[in-house]
Amino acid sequence: MATQANSTPHPTLIRVDPFIPADQQKGIHNRWHPDIPPFATVKPGETFKIECVDWTGAQVGNNDNSDDIRNIDLTKIHNLSGPIAVEGAEPGDCLVVDILDITPFEKMPWGYTGIFELENGGGLFAREFNSRAAKAIWDLNGIYATSRHIPGVRFAGVTHPGLIGTAPSTELLATWNRREGALIEAHADALPPVAYGPLSTGAYVGQELSGAVRDKIYAEGARTVPGREHGGNCDIKNLSKGSRCYFPVFVKGANLSVGDLHFSQGDGEISFCGAIEMAGIITFNTSIIKGGIEKFALKQPIFLPSPIDPVYSSKIIFEGLSVDLHGDGKQYNMDATVAYKQAALNAIAYLEKIGYTRQQAYLLLSAAPVESHVGAMVDSPNACVTLAIPTAIFDHDILPNPNGFPKRDFGQCAIRSDGVV
Repeated sequence: MATQANSTPHPTLIRVDPFIPADQQKGIHNRWHPDIPPFATVKPGETFKIECVDWTGAQVGNNDNSDDIRNIDLTKIHNLSGPIAVEGAEPGDCLVVDILDITPFEKMPWGYTGIFELENGGGLFAREFNSRAAKAIWDLNGIYATSRHIPGVRFAGVTHPGLIGTAPSTELLATWNRREGALIEAHADALPPVAYGPLSTGAYVGQELSGAVRDKIYAEGARTVPGREHGGNCDIKNLSKGSRCYFPVFVKGANLSVGDLHFSQGDGEISFCGAIEMAGIITFNTSIIKGGIEKFALKQPIFLPSPIDPVYSSKIIFEGLSVDLHGDGKQYNMDATVAYKQAALNAIAYLEKIGYTRQQAYLLLSAAPVESHVGAMVDSPNACVTLAIPTAIFDHDILPNPNGFPKRDFGQCAIRSDGVV
């Protein structure tokens, strides 16, 4: 007979409400800084849960227009839960983090994918498309996602944290701000910006702090937009439940933070808000390898992917080269970014022939379990990159045939209330 004896639930160390703005909640922060104190502490080997708001902190709603995407305040992102200190972790160590489970909140079984405005966030094709805000709402039903805004598609999600990392040291933070500041200065007029420097406007730490400490964090704290040596916003879709992460430790306790949970994502997360963004609960277990940075030459994290992955054996694959065939025809030398963009543009053009709008195709490539690989980096001047779309996610045939595609109308995703696309 089952009893409660010896049955101890795993503790939830940070609790949030996904429908309340992040800057009204405790245990959340949106800057990286070594002076942010740990919100909770665990012993190595303990299993624990962390609740996370979506990356915007409840700025996006389940509706049928994209005005909220257009108006998102990007000074307030990303909203992370933490930090969590691990007893015994010291600078120079390696923090081993096992991701045991990731689920959406039961009371919020939906997520979203967004295309951001050229002037507010952008995305991979912000300039090419002169991007205007658009979005798709996804219903999350068990392991599957469907969207009223992109009909004819259903796929299994690979839930993962888009953003996870340890806290930087004072020296590392200064390095980040110095090198990114130089890049910003060199490209001062870039649109979208090439990087985002420290900004006190929108900064938030949901803990009791002295005024001086808070002001210091807000003035110096690194923005959470890019990934860096500590991990951060790397958007690696294979870090789903069952994954193991090896993070360098730069401060006492390591101070692990996590957020930007995704239900699914294509390789590249191309529309900026390109995954199926969700609020949810993530379960961790941690351990420490003393001196791990030196033992493993650990300049950046190492990952072991999950053994759990949806199987889509049939794919249609698009090739891209480092020639701007969708633009001015310029030849680039071994530029993998140009090659990736060409592969994605080839796929978007193909999906438009099937009947999807450009916005729907862009969102789909961002959110679905699309795979991208570098084919060759040695055949100068053309790098070769491929992008593979699983054919089984569609409820209709998308393969080439001699008669072309039957005329289909899949409507449109959610666009701005003023109709601008």
